[in-house]
Amino acid sequence: MNEAKMNPVDEMPDPSRRKFLNTAAVAGIAGAGLSVGLSACNKDAPAPTAGAAAQPVAAASHAANAHLKPGELDTYYGLWSGGHTGDFRVLGLPSGRELHRVPCFVPDALVGWGHTNESKAIMGTKPDGSLRYTVADTHHTHASYKDGNYDGRYAWINDKINSRIARIRLDYFICDKITELPNVQGFHGIFPDKRDPVDPAINYTTRVFCGAEFHIPLPNDGRDLDAPEKYRTLFSCVDAESMEVRWQVLIDGNCDLAATSYDGKLAATNQYNTEGGYHYEGMMSAERDACLFFNIARIEQAVKDGKFTTFGTSKVPVVDGTKTANADPKTALVAYVSVPKNPHGVNASPDGKYFICAGKLSPTGTVIELSKVLEWFDGKLDDVDKAIVAEVELGLGPLHTAFDGRGNAYTTLFLDSQIVKWNVEAAIKFHAGDKGAQYVVDRLDVHYQPGHINASQSETMFADGKWLCVGCKFSKDRFLPVGPLHAETEQLVDISGEKMVLVADHPVRPEPHDFIIFKRELLSPKQVYDINEFPLAVKDPKEAGVFRDGNKVTVKITSLAPAFEPREFRLKVGDEVTIILTNLDKIEDLTHGFAIPKYNVNFIVNPQETKSITFKADKPGVFWCYCTHFCHALHLEMRSRMIVEA
Repeated sequence: MNEAKMNPVDEMPDPSRRKFLNTAAVAGIAGAGLSVGLSACNKDAPAPTAGAAAQPVAAASHAANAHLKPGELDTYYGLWSGGHTGDFRVLGLPSGRELHRVPCFVPDALVGWGHTNESKAIMGTKPDGSLRYTVADTHHTHASYKDGNYDGRYAWINDKINSRIARIRLDYFICDKITELPNVQGFHGIFPDKRDPVDPAINYTTRVFCGAEFHIPLPNDGRDLDAPEKYRTLFSCVDAESMEVRWQVLIDGNCDLAATSYDGKLAATNQYNTEGGYHYEGMMSAERDACLFFNIARIEQAVKDGKFTTFGTSKVPVVDGTKTANADPKTALVAYVSVPKNPHGVNASPDGKYFICAGKLSPTGTVIELSKVLEWFDGKLDDVDKAIVAEVELGLGPLHTAFDGRGNAYTTLFLDSQIVKWNVEAAIKFHAGDKGAQYVVDRLDVHYQPGHINASQSETMFADGKWLCVGCKFSKDRFLPVGPLHAETEQLVDISGEKMVLVADHPVRPEPHDFIIFKRELLSPKQVYDINEFPLAVKDPKEAGVFRDGNKVTVKITSLAPAFEPREFRLKVGDEVTIILTNLDKIEDLTHGFAIPKYNVNFIVNPQETKSITFKADKPGVFWCYCTHFCHALHLEMRSRMIVEA
């Protein structure tokens, strides 16, 4: 492969920092330790400057629009991962205001997620009824597509710790399904397909692709514990509607992030540990790793033809995507494209032509032409690495890439604490030998150590080049100190002009990861539930009351501001009680809560929503059930009396 080429007109703080992390440097880093990212690899490196932040806001054509007037609505939605809180966050942009959090993988005290019967059924429980998991680590969130743009149906988010994928209905902004992937650990990368490649008439998302980061024995049932050379990884496909796992692919190396092509033919994952190392030194010993391309139609045909195996108790079909089994391009299911060292991120350009891998431990960005990957699968290209049409230097620690729809890419540089704006076609020309092609357009200092990046409509065919957000992993001196745990920094950048302009800082609770940004008109959320979606709904106060079957008691309650019905109900110690509550109010924003002191009960019901909860009446006495969500002038008086007889 060609070595990375340097743009001769590229302005860089210190050119000596660009040729870094070769084999010798890796040994030095391993000896010195990795105390703060990889910043310690060069003690003489200049600190990030705040020059970009000092640029006048007026330098951008619409930067002032980031500061909305009271009552003014945002023009974009942002869907964010919540990190360790296990939730899904909704922001308005460009204001950066957090509008909502959708609980998914972890209990949530506000809405009663993980306490109500309905949410526990989605989250999954043990035989004793307790939650199977109460921790999570969400990283990546993406939404469903139609005709190359978001269609407002679903979004998905991963839980890296417990290898779960959650689906969010975007009409109500609620999690409605969670699936645990079999035989994988470290589920990290996630991306829906942008259209179904089997039937040309199907131009919307029908599946979601999931990459597993960690190698494990297969099956992981106690065998091969001390034989890491036998550990393997799987790439999974989940049905977008049923949320069942359709198939998995056994591969060499691990998965990091994921991407899909706009024609529906290819899914991809970048790999940073093709060595199969199980200590960090072994994970970065090779100078090149890989980006894998999955031929979706061939994989699904192999499954139909019965050319698969299974692992352990899972019945999910697993096809062979290893290098040895895929040497012949005409029958291959997977293509392995060589890319520089420990890449972190693979992103599809809005024009549908290219995937870009950023090197992380190489200062490079690699541009892969998808038509050439398809040529290799068709036997028309003798070496799949010839699909690489550019490999150029960008800066230290390149991670993730966004696009503006005008041919420019924006890549985060973790070690340089910068965003680099570069032109993809110019990079291709430079790689081909045109030394006058100036591919780096601009650089912007951000604060500090940026990771994920995305721009408005960036991951659609309709990238509009208006706004860009970047998540910075260290905030240091950006906000008031609040003790040892610092906020992280989400920064807003105006990319409407030739120069990037840093517009705003927003502190966020650690540790969010990826996000998407799209125009608000692509969503039409409902403000009131359809009561008919709830089989247990109590549709009339006359249906409320206590219904006993031995010691199993069902209490049906309605809420209609400012009263619960019934106003009181009686139980006996030892009863197994299920309370079903329906909010009969039909007015937008009129939510009720329901709490019972000493019984660990608290949840909310939105207009026309029904929830239920089950507990044992084990304490005699009087317990005031009260509304916890301010709803009416008589909110404090909105109560029902639960009387438990000894």
